[in-house]
Amino acid sequence: MDGPPCPGCRERDARIAELERMLQALTQRVAELESRLKTNASNSSTPPSANPLNADKPVKKKKSKRKRGGQPGHPPHLKQLLPPECITRTESIFPEVCGTCQTRLPRKAGPNDPEPKRFQTVELPPIVVEVVEYQAHARTCPRCSEVTEAVIPAAIRSHSVGPRLTATLSYFSGCHGVSKRGVEEIAETVIGVPIALGTVANLEQEVSTALEPAHREALEAVQRAEVKFADETSWKLWGKLCWLWAAATAGVAVFVIHAKRSAQGLQAILGETIDGIVHSDRWHVYLQVPEERRQLCWAHLKRDFQRIVDCGGPSVGVGRRGLRIVKDLFAAWHKFQTGTIARPRLRALIAPLQHRFSKTLLDGALGDDARVAKFCENLIYLEPALWTFATVDGVEPTNNFMERLVRLAVLWRRRSFGCNSEAGCRFVERILTVVQTCRLNAKNTLEYLAKAVHARRSGQECPKLLVE
Repeated sequence: MDGPPCPGCRERDARIAELERMLQALTQRVAELESRLKTNASNSSTPPSANPLNADKPVKKKKSKRKRGGQPGHPPHLKQLLPPECITRTESIFPEVCGTCQTRLPRKAGPNDPEPKRFQTVELPPIVVEVVEYQAHARTCPRCSEVTEAVIPAAIRSHSVGPRLTATLSYFSGCHGVSKRGVEEIAETVIGVPIALGTVANLEQEVSTALEPAHREALEAVQRAEVKFADETSWKLWGKLCWLWAAATAGVAVFVIHAKRSAQGLQAILGETIDGIVHSDRWHVYLQVPEERRQLCWAHLKRDFQRIVDCGGPSVGVGRRGLRIVKDLFAAWHKFQTGTIARPRLRALIAPLQHRFSKTLLDGALGDDARVAKFCENLIYLEPALWTFATVDGVEPTNNFMERLVRLAVLWRRRSFGCNSEAGCRFVERILTVVQTCRLNAKNTLEYLAKAVHARRSGQECPKLLVE
């Protein structure tokens, strides 16, 4: 009979078990690091500028055989003539003699003469700024010799820069990313008004205060909307990480800077009770929205499946099947967008894709690749949120609309590295809200900013941002 294992054997077996656990953990860690090395702009959210050195070069499209310029059937984009009320002066050019018999021609148009051909040139004259100087005079009383001085009203002394110039300077920084020193230089060299750097910052804060009602109006409109897009990107406040949240509908965009990328941040922009259908990525914060009222972004999924293929291993087939489904899905959606097919036909095309996708996720979840299995398990839980676009009007299969609107904020962050104060954050979120909402509604942003500043200074109600 075998006796009980000796103490040395027990110690050996324990050591072997410990080493096996370490080997398994290290093997998994190596696999994760190798997959991370294969991450690039084509299979993740990594920007092309951050691609690793060993990444494949971006795929170049084959050179087209078509000639440059507009193609046959393309609608022309002709220069538009400005209306008569915009014309400063008219220069008339008349023919002197007949081109055939050399007879002198009259200046006055005859009944058979065609309408004149028109051509317009535009020029920017030297900018003449309206400078109003207020002088408070003093007078000596002829009776008692007392000197009485007039007082410049406080309402006049409170602002040295008019509403339109205030709006223009903030428009440069908030819409086109000009730095404060750049705005200072534009004011002096282009407009002809020397302005201190501190004044530029103060004017931004005045504009921010004037836009607070407009920002609140946009925020409430997005929260009430039946369909909305949402996204978030990093921001900095004195070098400390925070988050810029964004939400939008077809006609309004709103931005909120919050300290957390958590449920509190999402509630700050969409409200404590989130109504309607929300487009988003798969960040876990959005789990507080029921799956039947969500639409996940298929553009993100395409990159995820591409990453599975690029990383190799036993799940390459899952990645390739996923990419084929994504391709077929977008082909059906583009037909629907162009009006080639109606929604019933779209649903008919999507139905077999749903079945194929469910089977693909199940195969991936039961596979040997732990990373891909976890990815597929998460998607199985979220699967109802993948197909909302097929049945609900106004819902799209991607979140690209929101990401295009956030791009302006991303460029701002890269130039300025964020803000140095809470007041600066409020200016960023409010001016971005107004700029992007005006663009969505084809409104003149500068005109709205000037009206908002004027209303603030005159004690009037802020003009409505949204189209009634």
